[in-house]
Amino acid sequence: MATDKLTPMMRQFYELKAKYPDAIMLFRCGDFYETYSQDAVEAASILGITLTRRNYGTKSGDQVEMAGFPFHALDVYLPRLVRSGRRVAICDQLENPKFAKKLVKRGITELVTPGVVLSDNVLLGKENNFVSSIHFGKGCIGVAFLDISTGEFITSQGSCAYVEKLLGSFEPKEVLYERGKNNLFKEKFGEKFFTFEMDDWAFTERSSRTCLLRQFDTENLKGFGIDEMTDAIIAAGVILQYLKLTCHNNISHITSISRIDDDRFVRLDKFTIRNLEIITPVSNEGKSLLNVLDKTITPGGARKLRRWLLFPLKDLKEIKHRSDIVDFFYKNHDIMDQCGRFLQSVGDLERIMGKISGLRATPRDMMSLKVALDVIEPIKDICNSSKNETIKSLGNGLDPCADLRNRITNTLQTNPPLSVSRGGVIAEGVDKELDDLRRIAYDGKNYLIHLQQKEIEQTGIPNIKIAYNSVFGYYLEVRNTHRDKVPNSWIRKQTLVGAERYITSELKEYEEKILTAQDKILDIETRLFGELVTEAATWTDSIQRNAALLSDIDVLLSLAYVAIDNDYTRPELSEEKIIDICSGRHPVIETMMPIGEHYIPNDVLLDCDTQQIVVITGPNMAGKSAFLRQTALITLLAQIGSFVPAKSARIGIVDKIFTRVGAGDNISVGESTFMVEMTEAANILNNLTPRSLVLFDELGRGTSTYDGISLAWAIVEHIHEHSECRCRTLFATHYHELNEMENLFPRIKNYNVSVHEDNGKIIFLRQLKRGGCAHSFGINVARLAGIPRSIIDRAKTILADLEATHTKDIYKNPEGIKKILPTDGGLQLNIFQLDDPVLSEIRKQILTLDINSLTPLEALNQLNDIKKILTG
Repeated sequence: MATDKLTPMMRQFYELKAKYPDAIMLFRCGDFYETYSQDAVEAASILGITLTRRNYGTKSGDQVEMAGFPFHALDVYLPRLVRSGRRVAICDQLENPKFAKKLVKRGITELVTPGVVLSDNVLLGKENNFVSSIHFGKGCIGVAFLDISTGEFITSQGSCAYVEKLLGSFEPKEVLYERGKNNLFKEKFGEKFFTFEMDDWAFTERSSRTCLLRQFDTENLKGFGIDEMTDAIIAAGVILQYLKLTCHNNISHITSISRIDDDRFVRLDKFTIRNLEIITPVSNEGKSLLNVLDKTITPGGARKLRRWLLFPLKDLKEIKHRSDIVDFFYKNHDIMDQCGRFLQSVGDLERIMGKISGLRATPRDMMSLKVALDVIEPIKDICNSSKNETIKSLGNGLDPCADLRNRITNTLQTNPPLSVSRGGVIAEGVDKELDDLRRIAYDGKNYLIHLQQKEIEQTGIPNIKIAYNSVFGYYLEVRNTHRDKVPNSWIRKQTLVGAERYITSELKEYEEKILTAQDKILDIETRLFGELVTEAATWTDSIQRNAALLSDIDVLLSLAYVAIDNDYTRPELSEEKIIDICSGRHPVIETMMPIGEHYIPNDVLLDCDTQQIVVITGPNMAGKSAFLRQTALITLLAQIGSFVPAKSARIGIVDKIFTRVGAGDNISVGESTFMVEMTEAANILNNLTPRSLVLFDELGRGTSTYDGISLAWAIVEHIHEHSECRCRTLFATHYHELNEMENLFPRIKNYNVSVHEDNGKIIFLRQLKRGGCAHSFGINVARLAGIPRSIIDRAKTILADLEATHTKDIYKNPEGIKKILPTDGGLQLNIFQLDDPVLSEIRKQILTLDINSLTPLEALNQLNDIKKILTG
């Protein structure tokens, strides 16, 4: 579009739009944010606002699409744009239109993206909003995560699988990578992330290291433990470059960067997180482990609990530190309740500091900060008065920030408005000029009465009148009878029939004050509030430490509340390679049981000397999968420092938890159900250590019976025999042939989930018992699911034939198979071939006869049919 044909404002729009062509630009025009051209078309569709047109050029026919909304509705419409995955450039007026000589000066004040956002209306209180960056290095991949709203900055580097695990755990809202590597990123990590390509100059060690050193004001990065992690440094530096690109320059709250140390945390791959439903339930009606445990009071506590669940600890000392505090609260209900009541006033301290550092804090944010600081001292006193040294260590770390708290208390009104522009933010007595202006603006009548009385006393004129008109403002009116008493300093402005009107320097000064008082009040309040926010920003380190400790207390309180409500017990942790759980329960399922029903607890023992692998058989719906999951969840809970749903538990620290559960496919990338199953199994087998905990549920069901049995057998055998893979394993299966492994391998033991059969009906006892099970009761389960009765009866007949012969010659006699199938071809068997199909058919014919209802003629005919089978 030729710029010489554009109006000045539209020329200004296109010049600014050119800087961020991929973003929707909200262009401030008076009381509205407008969008133009293609931006308007997209905004109207996303926001559901009216799409119109306006002239863009010097000719009347030159029109462009336009859509807009009132500027005060930004907090309503901005979240919709961002959540739709769009980047939004906010273009504001940089000067007061009243004083603009020509075109109002405008500029981009912020670029809001899905990963870089500070608006409370976009952010979710209980979740972090991370932007991530990926650097494809020569030997490994660097990755970094930043939540600009809280200042949390994290980095690491490692293999593709490790980085993929981190991306799955942190769930960034936006991922940055080098321009031109789109296909590589999709190949490694898929297409589920909102992404943005950065120029290659940002992906250099020198530029990234310089950005980090400047941000943290340090000479090197050794203090953060990342000085030698080149790929991680590059990834972290790219994020800081991105903040500059998005006009986020006030980031003093990003004071440090932490390293994700793989040796410190239990590894949970994406399959395990999904299969155990740690964060998100599989079904909309279900619950996750997070749902059960989350009794946190503060948003910061909720976010931290989520992080703890995704990164369980491996260090016994750290786990014991957490568990000691949970135990203290568990045994001291009064102190627990007191801390809980105080935490209700804390709010989202991390994000408040993020807005303060970004100079975006509102008066209510500052008052929320003051309220949060008010409760730190009593919480500190509670901790310090305890005889428990671990609790005391929490109290010692808290800083009430008394000077800042007092400054806020003395500066702000008790209940300030949401915005400084509304006035009434600064308390009385803070600034004399402000107080005077308020008296003038809001108490003008009293001031005039006072001035009038003063002039009467000084001049002796008894009936001086003070009034106002639009011609020359405020004036003093004196009757002609007292004209000779008027002081020489008074200036005559108007002569009336019986009176004279005058002005004085004091009256004109007052007039000037009252006419400009509102603007001056706003200017002074804005300045004083800005000074308060600036001072609060200098307390960032102390307040962030307070926020971290308070969120720790919040999570530990939550774990104590859950332990009390759900009857959990404290586990015993050690370095032994053992898991010994007495009367363990599934922490989620037990909270969803129907009224009057209780979850059936079970014991489990796993060690690497006598009972390394437990093979569990039993029918569908008996509870095998629940038992496997509860074992993993109890172990995970123990290693975040929580109590566990069991009568007792001895947990030897695990370093990795792997699960292979359920069936699914990934057809979009050409992976069948069985391929997905084998891919997950391969991931487990290639990453096992002797300290791992492994759960296999129905491995090998996606292929033929003998392929499946062979694979399952070989995998179990490998875990048992290979010295580098000798880990604690639970293996649930319908392959009863695996029960034979107990006789061949010393550390494999058989268990079954028992059921009771009564007149063809089964009752699920959900109790784990020693020994294998030879029946799957699949037909019974099919009946419960509603499969037609005719099919159930037919299935029972076929099952009886198969169990009677049980041969391995599955494909040797196709004609024999045909004879036992329905004549309509409605059933196909591919499990086991019968040794003698002729005898099998005769047996079937006899077994299906209803002798009591046969007539003599029908019996003869049936006998003749059997004879024909024998004679061919």
